[in-house]
Parts: sequence; C-alpha cells; structure tokens
Amino acid sequence: MKLIINLFLLFFLSTNLFAFENPKINLGKFSLNKYEITIKEFEDYANQKNFKTLAEKKGGGFEWGAGWERRSGWTYKTPFGKKPESILEPAVHINRFEAEDFCKFKGGRLPSFNEWKLAAYTQVLNSNKFVKGKTYIYPSGDKPEGLNSQGVLNYNKHVDVTSLPDGINNLVAMGGNAWEWISDTKGDESLTAGASWWYGASKTKVTGAQYKPSNFYAIYVGFRCAFDN
Repeated sequence: MKLIINLFLLFFLSTNLFAFENPKINLGKFSLNKYEITIKEFEDYANQKNFKTLAEKKGGGFEWGAGWERRSGWTYKTPFGKKPESILEPAVHINRFEAEDFCKFKGGRLPSFNEWKLAAYTQVLNSNKFVKGKTYIYPSGDKPEGLNSQGVLNYNKHVDVTSLPDGINNLVAMGGNAWEWISDTKGDESLTAGASWWYGASKTKVTGAQYKPSNFYAIYVGFRCAFDN
C-alpha cells in the first residue's frame, strides 16, 4: 500500500511539473511572461542547445559577502549549491547575454524598461482587484503585500514562482524574489529591475532599478521575456 501511495505521489508531482506553463500576459503592443523564467525552463533550453552558462564553466556564481564572492557549485541548477526545493524556482546565476539568448530562442527578447515598468506598476488589464489605468507604487499595488522581500514575506531566499500571488496585470514577482534583466544598457552595464528577496520592499519601486555589469551572474538575478504582439 505504501509503495502505491509513493508511486501516486511521484506521478502527481511529475505530472504537475511537466504541465507547468509560463503564460504570456498580453499588454497590448507586447506580452510578458507571467513568471520569472524557471530552472525547469532554462534547463530544458540548455539541454536542447547543449549549453553551459558561465557560472557552470567558472565553477559557480556569486553571492555578496565581504564583497562579491564566488560560491563553488552555485549555478542555475543548484542555486544555493544544492538541489533546489523546486525546479520552479527562478533561474539565477545567468548573465544578461545568456538571458537574452534564451528569450531569442523562445521567439522573444528582454523587455525594455519602459515596457517593464508599465507592466509592473500600471494596471492595463481589466481587474477585480486593481483599478484599470492606475499606476501603483509597488508591483503588488499600493502596499508591498505578498512580495518576497525582506520585511514582507522574509523567506530569505528566492522561492517557487507559483507559490507567490498575482500582482499588477496578473504578473507574479515583478517585485522581490529575483532581480530581472532589462534590455536597457549603459556602456558595459545592463539595467535590472524589481529587486530580489535580499532587499526591502522599497527597492521594488520603479526608482529601485539599478545597472549591473552585463556579464555578471549571481544568486540574486534572473529574468523574464517579452514578446512583440
């Protein structure tokens, strides 16, 4: 009986993971992935392309300690150096160019900051929760409720994207969980927006966006894709 139950649970979990989709939310001239790109999605892509990230090639990604410190074995597959709790956690330890190549493979691109901030803060779609046409302070509305940020949910790590609530325009974790690469550049740097779990909610405001070296990869930075309609 115990074996039957275990087999059922294994089938149930594997079926749910296999059925995972990252919908494209239509915002008019462009669409945006509902969720940050997950470990599962990036691993499927990497397997098809026989691709390895720089974090894998160099032995691990970065975490902030006494400055930026490389952590052995920390890659998008093992973000904290061990098997993740869920393969639906955001894919991190990925630089801007790797994120961009993934989006191109999917028929998309990285969003511009104008697109990203419209999607994150201004309710474009009809909604029972948010006022259409209103621009909010946070990607969750007037208050930072439900954001994976310090002082709000306090997970102290990124989490499964499907475990977090919908925010503005039915998008998930546009604030908190992981920074997201944006297409806007300044020299050798690319913009990131939304902040990660490591920051307080104030960094998830539109003013919190910050540039990082385009070839940088760390535990805090992931991405999602945009698509032209």
